[in-house]
Amino acid sequence: MKTSVGSSWDVDSFLRVGMQSLLDLFDDSCEGTMAVDDQGRIAWINDKYVAFLGLKGPDDALGKPVEEIIPNSRMREVVQTGRPILLDIMMIRDQPLVVMRIPMKDEAGKIIGALGFALYDRLQRLKPLVSKFAELQWALANTKKELAQLRHTKYSISSFIGVSPVSLELKHRARRAAQLDTTVLLLGETGSGKELLAHGIHAASGRAGKAFVGINIAAVPESLLEAEFFGVAPGAYTGADRKGRDGKFKIADGGTLFLDEVGDMPLQVQAKLLRVLQEQEIEPLGSNKIIKVDVRVIAATSHDLKQLVADGKFRSDLYYRLNVLPILLPPLRERLGDLDALCEHLLEQIATRTGMPQRELTPSARAFLASYSWPGNVRELRNALEQAGMLTDSIALSAEDFATILSMDAKTSLPSGAAANGDSKASIRPLADAVAEVEKQAIRSALENTGGNKALAARLLGISRATLYQKITDFKLLSD
Repeated sequence: MKTSVGSSWDVDSFLRVGMQSLLDLFDDSCEGTMAVDDQGRIAWINDKYVAFLGLKGPDDALGKPVEEIIPNSRMREVVQTGRPILLDIMMIRDQPLVVMRIPMKDEAGKIIGALGFALYDRLQRLKPLVSKFAELQWALANTKKELAQLRHTKYSISSFIGVSPVSLELKHRARRAAQLDTTVLLLGETGSGKELLAHGIHAASGRAGKAFVGINIAAVPESLLEAEFFGVAPGAYTGADRKGRDGKFKIADGGTLFLDEVGDMPLQVQAKLLRVLQEQEIEPLGSNKIIKVDVRVIAATSHDLKQLVADGKFRSDLYYRLNVLPILLPPLRERLGDLDALCEHLLEQIATRTGMPQRELTPSARAFLASYSWPGNVRELRNALEQAGMLTDSIALSAEDFATILSMDAKTSLPSGAAANGDSKASIRPLADAVAEVEKQAIRSALENTGGNKALAARLLGISRATLYQKITDFKLLSD
């Protein structure tokens, strides 16, 4: 019989008692204790762990794979490797726990399972470490969230403000394009909302969880455009980053690449872009390595690409490759029915961003804005609203506030024959006369559109019938 020095105990009995005492201590002191068998199934779990995990009783866990009860458990790893994990930090139910896992072996040394102990509240000295870990986890999660937001879309299709028939049809086409996962070509004047709609199409597509990467081709020097698209291998040329740099196609892998102002792309780069669209693979500058990518391209331009093709400035094969699903965005002057909603939305945004009081538009301002041609579209409208708000302390913006900002076209700003006669002085009119002319034109148009129905015309103009009758008299419209 084996005995320890100075004791009548045999070693085996001593070890058994010691192990039982240790297990009893862990069971009493820990926040939870459990055991799994050699298949990673829960064979035993104490009542404290059951309560901590929010289970009704042990039967909810017994016999089930441990990952089904604790999704990020490493107990199976201990069973498979036979190596203990003495101290680890694991998140359970949004709470960090210090845990210990040890393998169980039979007399022949075969792994028959593993024991796990959740130690957190009893290891007081580890609390600062655990708290620091929790802080780092929180910071890491926030950083990942911020990075994801930088690469994801800022707008949805519903962010395109408009309820006019032309706007509703546009949004319908955009939602259909989002589901087709094919190349989209957005056509429209500067400031008409092409980038916003590109964001919206991506957000409504199956790629919404992946990156949305945009590049304004007109803003990138020709010599750098290939590097921006395809990336640069480490040390590809003098001054290149030693670690290399990923291009926009690689960054957008799995998601969407938005090519703004694609009509400004040099012919040399057009050929390489065509190859990427056909083969879905890129070759970084200075590298012989081909990288497969899965990218959906949304291109946009304010140019007439057909005319550029005819002029030899744009490849016809690339044009047909991009023009798979064209969407034409109407200029603001063709969807004036959206003007009131757009103004309200933009004024609210401006107030939020600048901290200034939110402005409102008077009927005269609405009529004035409706008579303008808006060559800069929604972007110009936003600029005009912001400028008008900065130049007055009044909450209500009138036509006079905009007349000094917007240069009206010849029809509304020049008297008949002035432009033809080249009279530069005649182009300058008293402000009151210019505003009156705008109001007169707006009322005449409203009456024509409603067939002379004054009640409906007043509603369209946003003024009362009494005001309309008074202005009709003042402008002598009945005698026109």
